[in-house]
Amino acid sequence: MAEKLPSSGSLPDGQVAGCDTSGMILVHRIFRWLYRELPLLVREVQAGDVERAGVVGIYAKLDFFALHLHHRTEDTVLWDRLAARDPACAVHVELMRTQHAEVASQLARIEPQLDPWLESADAELRDAFAGDIEFLRDTLLVHLGREEDDILPVAGAVMSQQEWDQLEAHTRATLLARRRDFPRDVLSLQLGLLLASVPEAERDEWYHANVPAPIRLLYLLLMKRRYDRAMQELYPDRPVPSMF
Repeated sequence: MAEKLPSSGSLPDGQVAGCDTSGMILVHRIFRWLYRELPLLVREVQAGDVERAGVVGIYAKLDFFALHLHHRTEDTVLWDRLAARDPACAVHVELMRTQHAEVASQLARIEPQLDPWLESADAELRDAFAGDIEFLRDTLLVHLGREEDDILPVAGAVMSQQEWDQLEAHTRATLLARRRDFPRDVLSLQLGLLLASVPEAERDEWYHANVPAPIRLLYLLLMKRRYDRAMQELYPDRPVPSMF
């Protein structure tokens, strides 16, 4: 269960209502892409190809972790504030909580299937695993759409920018704390996917406006290579599919 922050119907001293929630659209675009691609990658693994199953499995674990983290962050930072600030939004907040619980329930069904498939690359296990991910994908698509329609406009009106920025800070702190738990650089993947989620014509402007100069330098020197290597590992024989 997520640890809830203190909730109040009033803004903190010195803060004003109104924030830019457009970054959440990019995050949602990434999740739509991840869960569109994951079942395809799973189904492409040939029966008995344990090596390829292991590669896909690395990223499946990361996808599951990312979705858990995203929802726990919203549970921690977002829902109580919105319900307190705009009581008319309470019904939408309750729907979000219900949908999060459904996603968690589906993940609880899916995640235990991964290791048995990795051990054998069995075709029957593969297809059942991919089918359950596809079911989760469809659930997630509905949820993300409702969140964009019903939640983001309210959040943009009643939360301060400092409060909204806590979502990103919470995610970043968790990734930093857990980065050694994964065999791939999750911070490089996060930034690379964020860049891929921005339309190409807008990417350079977004990059310079949203990524601090020291991180831009680190991305140029190291993180981009790690991201590109991860994408080549996932898609060794074809271009990386676009998010658009």
